[in-house]
Amino acid sequence: MSNGYSRPVRRARLDNVAPVLASADVAKTAAYYCTVLGFEVVEHYEAEERFATLYRDRVEIIVVQAKHGQVESNASRFGAGYDLYFDPADVEGIDLLYTEFADRGARIVREPTMTSYGSYEFVIEDVDGRHVGVGRVKDEAVFFKGELS
Repeated sequence: MSNGYSRPVRRARLDNVAPVLASADVAKTAAYYCTVLGFEVVEHYEAEERFATLYRDRVEIIVVQAKHGQVESNASRFGAGYDLYFDPADVEGIDLLYTEFADRGARIVREPTMTSYGSYEFVIEDVDGRHVGVGRVKDEAVFFKGELS
């Protein structure tokens, strides 16, 4: 990579993304992610900006206390998209997570299925009405039919 001069530009490597979810009740949302989805929680309920951080494997989610407005899913508000998408290490993880989440009482929106874009996935709805997709690319020829730039 070049910046137009003779010296190459050094880029930092991104290692993680931590989505921030607003919640009407941080403790209730955190409890759901712990009991139903198997996360661990670090509570910061006494902080000036009340929040909790949720961890499972390499996934980190931050839940903050909403001060106004109503929490809505992307599907409800915009008519498209998930609010979170979990990508297990392998395709076999889809069925394992489906069974785990269903056994723990998750509301299943869509059972595991192959999508038209080559991903094997299922969808749950969390305690706040958000849609959470869980999937992995299974058919690379379909998913990556365009070129990565």
